Amino acid sequence: MIEAFLENRTFEQISVGETASLERRVTENDIELFALVSGDVNPAHLDAEFAAKDIFGKPVAHGMWTASLVSAVLGTTLPGPGCIYLGQTIAFTKPVFPGDTVTATVTVLEKQDKKRLVRLETVCTNQDGDTVLKGEATVIAPKDSVRVKRKHMPGIRLRRHDRYDAFIERAKASPTVRAAIVHPCSAVAIQGAVEVRDEDLLDPVLIGPRAKIEAAATEAGVSLEGFEIIETEHSHAAADKAVEMAVSGEVSVLVKGSLHTDELLGAVVARDSGLRTERRISHVYAMDIPAYDKPLIVTDAAVNILPSLDQKRDICQNAVDLMHQLGVEAPLVAVLAAVETVNDSMPATLDAAALTVMAARGQISGARVDGPLAFDNAISMAAARTKGIVSPVAGQADILLVPDLEAGNMLAKQLIYFADAIAAGLILGARVPIVLTSRADPLTARMASAALARLSVGMTYTKSGS
Repeated sequence: MIEAFLENRTFEQISVGETASLERRVTENDIELFALVSGDVNPAHLDAEFAAKDIFGKPVAHGMWTASLVSAVLGTTLPGPGCIYLGQTIAFTKPVFPGDTVTATVTVLEKQDKKRLVRLETVCTNQDGDTVLKGEATVIAPKDSVRVKRKHMPGIRLRRHDRYDAFIERAKASPTVRAAIVHPCSAVAIQGAVEVRDEDLLDPVLIGPRAKIEAAATEAGVSLEGFEIIETEHSHAAADKAVEMAVSGEVSVLVKGSLHTDELLGAVVARDSGLRTERRISHVYAMDIPAYDKPLIVTDAAVNILPSLDQKRDICQNAVDLMHQLGVEAPLVAVLAAVETVNDSMPATLDAAALTVMAARGQISGARVDGPLAFDNAISMAAARTKGIVSPVAGQADILLVPDLEAGNMLAKQLIYFADAIAAGLILGARVPIVLTSRADPLTARMASAALARLSVGMTYTKSGS
């Protein structure tokens, strides 16, 4: 049990031979946090593939992490608060691996009255009793007794953004696809085209007014060498040309540049565009949320304002089909509402119940669908248990199907700004995927959006169970 107070040992109270110890188990999180704080990102500590070829055959903890336990004993117990750490000799005698339990012990060897100097032996051992560190420390012991309340430390969670890694690698292993960057007349849009090309995710062709594209490249400080530019008079013409090229098969992906989303989608969904399918088009946010242990899709947060039940079926199926492309065979779909019970005064709950039945009868295929579920019950097993909810989806959803655009947009942006999520945006339901990027998107989101588009090329859109 951790004591609520720290009490020191003054120079007068300390006796030769006196000892104190501290025990800690080192985890991978500890190692990563130490690397983050210290800047020591030596791959011997962090990269299993690199470490496999090193002398120990697997990652090891930083030596100074182990040494820091000695400092902790000296600063909190013997002598404790008020001591001044003057020096330390260290010999690292054995490696410390993730999962090891290390005990740091200090033993008083000598006291020198002149300056209240105390010399201590410092030893760290692992759970097997093997010495992993040894040395000596010199401190100035405190003169006065101190008893202070131990400071309560906040919990720490590493913000891991690695949910996209698997499908970005999956995309890079698939055939390269040509993408129309529509009206890339801003520095951000041009920079995005360069990034997806350099990351080998898309083969971009730039469509728009050449002079504006070249000015944007100058502003971004990038070269247009190697880019094909198809000149158009203005943004509307660029959207029409991109759609024409998609229909003819010259490009397999559309990427929104600096034109308005409505302008691009207007050209895509026009009755004679040739890109419409049997399905309603819809938007997905594929979200990398550090606090959630897998990718999470939120749909629809950008296209369908107040979708009908039939449109929600299409929105759901589009997201399910994308999950199949990402390697998830039977994604779990939570149909969200404010409550988890059906209430005839809350239309979202009626739609959620209907969608659950529709999935059971094959009108939505390839997924397990359940609703209505409140947000907490959809993503937290503990919350679902507290409410007594028995569901194949609750607490572990892959897809959150929102009631309307306003709810979806607010949910997605709350996850981005409050939960440090990264969101890759894509429009599905047309004959080619459409990448929607924002000026505020980080590089990882832009790369993930391109990867999603590449993986979804060739998806077919038919009604299920109609």
